[in-house]
Amino acid sequence: MAIYQDLVDDHGFTAKYASVKRFVAALRGDAAVEARVVITTAPGEEGQVDYGDGPMVRWPDSGKYRRTRLFVFTLACSRKSVRLLTWRSSAQIWCELHEGAFRRLGGSTKIVVLDNLKEGVLTPDIYDPALNPLYRDMLAHYGVVALPCRVGDPDRKGKVEAGIGHTQKTPLHGQRFETIEAAQAYLDRWDAHWADTRIHGTTKRQVAVMFAEERPALGPLPLEPFRYYRFGERTVHLDGCVEVEAAYYGAPPGWIGQRVQVQSNDLHVRLLDPKTGHLLREHLRAGRGRHRIEVGDQPARTPPTTLALLGRAATAGPSIGALCRHLHAHNGAHGIRQILGVLTLARKHGVAVVDDAAKTALDVGALTYRFVRKYVERRPPVPLTLRQVDPLIRQLTLYRDLIDHKTGGSE
Repeated sequence: MAIYQDLVDDHGFTAKYASVKRFVAALRGDAAVEARVVITTAPGEEGQVDYGDGPMVRWPDSGKYRRTRLFVFTLACSRKSVRLLTWRSSAQIWCELHEGAFRRLGGSTKIVVLDNLKEGVLTPDIYDPALNPLYRDMLAHYGVVALPCRVGDPDRKGKVEAGIGHTQKTPLHGQRFETIEAAQAYLDRWDAHWADTRIHGTTKRQVAVMFAEERPALGPLPLEPFRYYRFGERTVHLDGCVEVEAAYYGAPPGWIGQRVQVQSNDLHVRLLDPKTGHLLREHLRAGRGRHRIEVGDQPARTPPTTLALLGRAATAGPSIGALCRHLHAHNGAHGIRQILGVLTLARKHGVAVVDDAAKTALDVGALTYRFVRKYVERRPPVPLTLRQVDPLIRQLTLYRDLIDHKTGGSE
């Protein structure tokens, strides 16, 4: 078309556009077209999934129209598609859209064919791809196996590619919506009235009829949905723990300095072997600054450095020693820092003051470093007393005797 327009504008070309098309086709020659294998699948065997551009929807925060994402899950046998809209994508959103598709279909397929997007595939490899752990575990919960395509080979999932193109060109072409809920309702109505009732161009059968035949072959849904978690990698520190959201969780002995995989949710934190995926330790969630260490992972004997530290505390004062022994017995590795804090207070404020604070802590049952520090910082000031500070100033009794001598003792 661009060549035709330039010929008309610059050279006074009077023939039609079809003439230019025929001429260019003759120059191209007969290009060799590679034959594509027709992929046939059994009912319930395969589903294909992909993202596409969705309609423009008014973003509630700014009031401006914003492009949404169109998620399409297509059954390879019946061509039945589930179309869902979302504002953005992440690993969890990608998984939740799959779960929504499974629930709408009433079951799951044995295989899901997908592209190599990061939400599903971390490292593409046709023989051994590294799947996103959250996506892999979600599919395993539904009894599904992921089958990523070869890089640069979208024709392997041509059925869902055609479904995305059909959706973009037919119901969503030129459409704008005020809310994403309205857009999804419009898409669902079109799906039920037109997409499912159409005669498919390849199978020459109605999609709804083919889906009714395939639906009994879908896998059963689990009793409860998948429990999502956050994941990452951590290094085991010198205290044998990894840090997760400002709390510390113990790893098995022998893992100091090594990397472990971490899965966490609102209830548990799991440490996994990065090579085998085997569970190393599972802990309940702890508060910020707290430790979770299994009893069997703690050292069988007290290290010599810790014994020396407890000896210093006992020498400083009886109450300081008793408090520090309690901190070590009940807080483990974290108690070492608290003992160091108590000894630091003794150097700063004096042993007598801190020993008195430790005795008060033992009496009231507040056996923490924080209580001792607050007690020392808020202790009442020492009352002032008169002292003889200058040798030139005589004792008051001498002034009294002098006054009595001069006045004869009279008042």
